Amino acid sequence: MIPVLTLEKVEPLLDWLDLSSALLAGHRAAPPQIEDVLLSRRDDRMLSRCAWIDGMGLGVKSVSVFPGNAAQGRPSVQGAMLVFDDTTGAIEAVIDNALITKWKTAGDSLLGARLLARPDAASLLIVGAGTVASTLIEAYRAWKPGIAITLWARRTEAAAALAARYPGVGVAQDLQAAVAAADIVSTCTMAKAPVVLGEWLRPGQHLDLIGAYTPEMREVDDTALTRARIFVDSRATTLPHIGELLIPLARGTISEADILGDLRDFAAERVAPRGPGDITIFKNGGGAHLDLMTARYMLQRWHASHAPT
Repeated sequence: MIPVLTLEKVEPLLDWLDLSSALLAGHRAAPPQIEDVLLSRRDDRMLSRCAWIDGMGLGVKSVSVFPGNAAQGRPSVQGAMLVFDDTTGAIEAVIDNALITKWKTAGDSLLGARLLARPDAASLLIVGAGTVASTLIEAYRAWKPGIAITLWARRTEAAAALAARYPGVGVAQDLQAAVAAADIVSTCTMAKAPVVLGEWLRPGQHLDLIGAYTPEMREVDDTALTRARIFVDSRATTLPHIGELLIPLARGTISEADILGDLRDFAAERVAPRGPGDITIFKNGGGAHLDLMTARYMLQRWHASHAPT
């Protein structure tokens, strides 16, 4: 019987710190082969993201995006991931998209912060109040249980509603002041124009950028990029495809030499340590290889929980 891993069944088995460590270990494996396929019918989309890592296996995550479903009370995004055995090609598991995407996205950002933020970082500002924001609260609290967390969103009522679900989380009214006060700033918006400006930053901060995922989208401005040491989860999935870097690269504001490392570089210990006054940026671009690494971690925990005693 091929296991079907759902949020309800598997999430209690998972640990944010273990996952982020597993993602770093995964980047010591063979370089991944990655391919995305996007199909369209008017406003509807079907996205399939494929990865093959020698020794780790194969994964295909397919997601349908039907915006019109919302008006009928149905989910707009639905999907699942298939994991295949590396040796035989047999299907090993089916994993719910919501489970994979939730843990992959926040786990990627948590790993970036563990590698780049100051060890004494004590405050986090989350810019955005959607599903990713709620997951970031859980992930960052797993790493630093006493971290002070503040939310900011264009709609203050949305930030307040999310904060009410997590005791101790505050809501900011003034974004500039909130950015200046935070040790870590995590952005998870749908912005197409920068919402965080480089002139607001102070030495020692870490920026975790999640939201921008298309060639047109940005969450920080050129000043932030030129003031910071820039890192990405993967050069291959960020530089050619995401406006956060694609636009300033095309303008000549930054060059590829300004991208100082990705997760493979960290795994190989090729990255110089940060200075206490450095501003660091980590661009979370995602990718099918991270889905596969996350799936492998989940399967390991699943099998361990079902092993004979």
